[in-house]
Amino acid sequence: MTKAAQKICVAKIGAAHGVRGEVRLWPFTEDPMSVIDYGPLSTRDGARRFEVVRARIAKDHLVAVIKGVTNRDEAERLNGIELYVARDALPATDEGEYYHADLIGLAAIDPQGASIGNVTAIHNFGAGDIIEIAPKSGPSLLLPFTDAVVPTVDLAAGHVVVELPNEIDGENGPQ
Repeated sequence: MTKAAQKICVAKIGAAHGVRGEVRLWPFTEDPMSVIDYGPLSTRDGARRFEVVRARIAKDHLVAVIKGVTNRDEAERLNGIELYVARDALPATDEGEYYHADLIGLAAIDPQGASIGNVTAIHNFGAGDIIEIAPKSGPSLLLPFTDAVVPTVDLAAGHVVVELPNEIDGENGPQ
């Protein structure tokens, strides 16, 4: 699938909020309210479409009205649905900014060009982004996604350069 045809998850519907059909909405965008600007959102397979009519910020999520959802029972049935938008509908990134989907699948190499593995995910547990790399064998590496550890991201070449911190090398070095 080309990057332009790729779908990006921009939000996930959570539990119902109140009795009038509002839902908790967990946006995965830099600006939480931008999920409204993308127009209709869909499930990954495109089988269902949803339009966020309006939303308001509530702590670490949004409380949103989804077009056609008018009561709590309807809202509860949407719990857990991930909402996607076409990759080409997203704005261009600034220098040094990347969409997670653009990083997943890239080769991870050391500064000398030796393979470390492949990027399988980007996580954020509250203290900053973590890059997950699956080596050819052994457990996944979870590393800080910082300039010190990942000094180079080359989307055109299809790789990231990773400076492995000494703490994870162990006695025999990385496997």
